Amino acid sequence: MDLAFSIAAGAVFLLLLPFIAAAIKLDSKGPVFAKCERISRGRKIKAYKFRSMIVGAEKMKKELEHLNDRKDGPFFKIKDDPRVTKVGRFLRATRIDEVPQIINVFKGEMAIVGPRPHEPGEVEKYPEEYRRLTDFRAGITGISQISGASSLNWRKELEFDADYVRNITFRKDMKIIFKTIAIFFTEPTGV
Repeated sequence: MDLAFSIAAGAVFLLLLPFIAAAIKLDSKGPVFAKCERISRGRKIKAYKFRSMIVGAEKMKKELEHLNDRKDGPFFKIKDDPRVTKVGRFLRATRIDEVPQIINVFKGEMAIVGPRPHEPGEVEKYPEEYRRLTDFRAGITGISQISGASSLNWRKELEFDADYVRNITFRKDMKIIFKTIAIFFTEPTGV
């Protein structure tokens, strides 16, 4: 299923690529793609995204720590993040920034549906009962992503993902995929 979906989505990705790449390049200096370190199947991978932030954004994280809206755990999110570019705001609001993760699916590093991919530093702070989540392939979408993702309490997000991996079914994956598509077209995040 992952291979079939990644091939189909890859065709759409290739159609969008020239336009998105041009918009990113015209808006700010730097590469078109960002490679974000994430954990999937128990190892570090580079998850591809369209670059939505200025170059050097990761290095600014420490100095912006006081603006972090996530006080409930190790996740980092700023509502009006000053590092996000104009085009990046659009890419995030429409969730287009995550489309290049199709490459990770095609390479077998990620799945279409799975637990949400997190940074190594975030995974280190998982409570013991959720450590097993990192043994599974992280997903471009999943139950936590369609249930509020960044607005969820971090423990609730882990609970959703843990429930998913305990009860994986083809039917559930299809429901998550169709819900993701519906959200994509009807509920922009407004970032």
